[in-house]
Amino acid sequence: MSIQEENAAFQVVHEGFTTREAIDEAKRCLHCKVPQCVKGCPIGNDIRDFVHALSMGNMGDAMSIINAKSNLPAICGRVCPHEKQCQGHCVLGKKGTPIQIGKIEQFIADFDTKMNLTRENLPQKNRGKVAVIGSGPAGLTVAGDLAREGFNITIFEGQSEPGGVLMYGIPEYRLPKAVVRAEIAKIEALGVNFVCNCLVGENGVTVDSIFNAGYDAIFMGTGTAVPQNMDSTPGAKLHGVSQSTYFLHNVNAYNEGAMSRDMVPLHEGDKVGVIGGGNVAMDAARTAIRLGADVTVLYRRTREEMPAIASEYEEAVKEGVKFEWETTVEEFLPGANGRLGSCRLKTPDGERKEKFDRIFLAIGSRPANRIVSTTEGIEVDEKGYVKVVDRPMGMTTRRGVFAGGDVVHRPQTVVLAMKAAKDVAQGIAQYVDAIKLLETADKIEKEAHEESDF
Repeated sequence: MSIQEENAAFQVVHEGFTTREAIDEAKRCLHCKVPQCVKGCPIGNDIRDFVHALSMGNMGDAMSIINAKSNLPAICGRVCPHEKQCQGHCVLGKKGTPIQIGKIEQFIADFDTKMNLTRENLPQKNRGKVAVIGSGPAGLTVAGDLAREGFNITIFEGQSEPGGVLMYGIPEYRLPKAVVRAEIAKIEALGVNFVCNCLVGENGVTVDSIFNAGYDAIFMGTGTAVPQNMDSTPGAKLHGVSQSTYFLHNVNAYNEGAMSRDMVPLHEGDKVGVIGGGNVAMDAARTAIRLGADVTVLYRRTREEMPAIASEYEEAVKEGVKFEWETTVEEFLPGANGRLGSCRLKTPDGERKEKFDRIFLAIGSRPANRIVSTTEGIEVDEKGYVKVVDRPMGMTTRRGVFAGGDVVHRPQTVVLAMKAAKDVAQGIAQYVDAIKLLETADKIEKEAHEESDF
């Protein structure tokens, strides 16, 4: 497969609406008195109102309505499980024709980007200073929400470019990197500062050093960066058994021109097995197909129990991915030169050996302990997830340190990470306001004592 053919394979699968298509779709909305679509949206987006604004051609109003609840609409419009959430609750769905809310949201956000419409009136950044660790969906949401409320925000990101899983984990055909960069540019335009190539917990940058630099609060939005392995399965260390996240990261880097093709752990014609049944498994399988592999997903449960978005599964089948249900790998068997040669599978029809050139694991992930291990007072549970309280929302057992998203709630979708982060952002605002009030009260009391001494 030539480079040109590979690039073509990663083109966006579903193009967005034209202006006419978007407005016509918006006109179909019934403007329900009690909009079920809003109830189905984890962040409570005012869907009825922005769809109505679009139906009248008011692009700026539509974008302003979205901005009140979402910092990443162009991303949510593309990767949210709409059929389970907003779109799945649309009353027109009973007739099989729900409003295509995701594509409408995508259109409005893309139009805003192309036309450079958004000009928000932003408050002075004098309400407090907050550090955000990690620039994935949770970190960007906290940063955007607090920046709009007058906080001075700095995001610390370990990679060379912000975006987290949005930039390095989701394939180009599903979420173009140009879209991620445009959304991040809008966050930056709110006055948010980005410090990249800065891994908190290493090289002397710690929670303590950030507090010493004058920050009032810190948000941990570090996600679940450590993939689960199958080390207890014989042969799991064979060359050819690797993580789906590593594979996807390298493919994204290759598509960006930042890495050569030989750094992608897959050759055209390879027989590939993907172990897992979530969205990462679907991304790995569909990406491998685009690179010319023969791909089979091996999932230990049934089709009905698979957590992947239904549309992602259907697209994978359409593209040629095969599926084996209630199937587990009992042993990875060596071939030539110590490489993976085959797998011993346990299936509903009994055990058998199957040849595989490569196996990609997509069986979940867990938080790294880099920050926790370099900070006193942050408690985690037995699996390494950070413990938080409800008042103030999202604060850890270390005063002033907050956490949200996957690092607390286990791996979830982009919009669910955003929902958790929005709640924590309010907790941070309440906390910083409270400590500022106490500082002011202490200052007044001190001045009063000084005056009485005279």
